[in-house]
Amino acid sequence: MIDKIIDVKPGESAKALKLLNVNEWFFQNQPSNSLGMPRPIAMEMLAQTGVCALLSMPEYKGKNVFFGGIKEASYKDSFRPGDQLELNVEMTKLKRNIGEGHGTIVRDGEVICEGTLIFAME
Repeated sequence: MIDKIIDVKPGESAKALKLLNVNEWFFQNQPSNSLGMPRPIAMEMLAQTGVCALLSMPEYKGKNVFFGGIKEASYKDSFRPGDQLELNVEMTKLKRNIGEGHGTIVRDGEVICEGTLIFAME
């Protein structure tokens, strides 16, 4: 769901971009005057960004990473077509095959979403 990976620091952080287009599948079948990306999709985009930081580590090469859940999340605004979103995830804990990361979504220099994500590797 992300368009471009900008930066990856193995095991530490990852940054990605997403440009929301009116043709995204999740905007279909919505009235044109109230288009908004569902909030769980924002967390999925952050999870995909965090996975980049984990799979770039040599010890997890060829492994699977699963989105283990959302510890907490907050949203300050909705997501609309035309938004350019910067996704940032910093890994805060990593023990064996379980990781935790803090993610933010920035639009026009303002954090509009953040959350703590759990990852499981096998």
